[in-house]
Amino acid sequence: MLFEEKYQKLQEIIEEDTKNDIVIAFSGGVDSSVLLKTTVAHAKKHGTKVYAITANTELHPMNDLAVAKKVAKEMGADHKVLQINELADADITENPVDRCYRCKKFLFTGIQNMAKELGAAIIYDGTNTDDLKVYRPGLKALEELGVKSPLRLAEFSKEDVRKLAAKEQISVASRPSAPCLATRFPYGTTLTLEDMEHVDKGENFLKKYDLYNVRIRVQGDTARIEVDTKYFDKIMENREEIVDYLKGLGYSYIALDLEGFRSGSMDIHVQKDKGE
Repeated sequence: MLFEEKYQKLQEIIEEDTKNDIVIAFSGGVDSSVLLKTTVAHAKKHGTKVYAITANTELHPMNDLAVAKKVAKEMGADHKVLQINELADADITENPVDRCYRCKKFLFTGIQNMAKELGAAIIYDGTNTDDLKVYRPGLKALEELGVKSPLRLAEFSKEDVRKLAAKEQISVASRPSAPCLATRFPYGTTLTLEDMEHVDKGENFLKKYDLYNVRIRVQGDTARIEVDTKYFDKIMENREEIVDYLKGLGYSYIALDLEGFRSGSMDIHVQKDKGE
């Protein structure tokens, strides 16, 4: 399907749904931002409300909430913050293989309850078709709770989303994905706030070198750095400073992954077990 056809399909879906008030699970990332801007535009025509709900949780990078607030304000959306504690309440302390399912079920149940209080019958999330190609057990939770994914229904890929974001001049159009910090640890690892805070600090430190995708994957006392391969030179040029900082966070060994950044690299064994 051509981009123009996907775009038209997206407009039709949202045009119909915005005859009623809508809640959008809003992270401040490019997917939910594209969805929010389009939905707000259609809701204005109908005189309905769009609520952008952001979950404030320690499992996400420290600056996510600030970004979400900024983008929601730019779009004139009614922004709400849902305070949750997934680590304590979603039964994920041991980082189970279905962690994403448990988190999404817990998170979107909270969003669903808030939506009912606001009088909104429809909940949107920013899933796109690329999310269907990788290990995403959380999608099952969205289906069970009746959450709607307009971008997926309109067959938008991540590339399509970024194209539309650039066209609409959305401030986070080029922002890299920022999945929860639990993805930095192997399944079966006990998750602690301290360990996730160290990862967050380490990744924020690395970003000062103008890198794009940055992940620190933790395996025991080893910090394995994943960045796009074109930035390897920057890592090596600043090797001593990086090693000193990361060792100061408590890691004994600092490694650069020669395969470079791979989204979901901690899911490799799970995918092999499923024959994918």
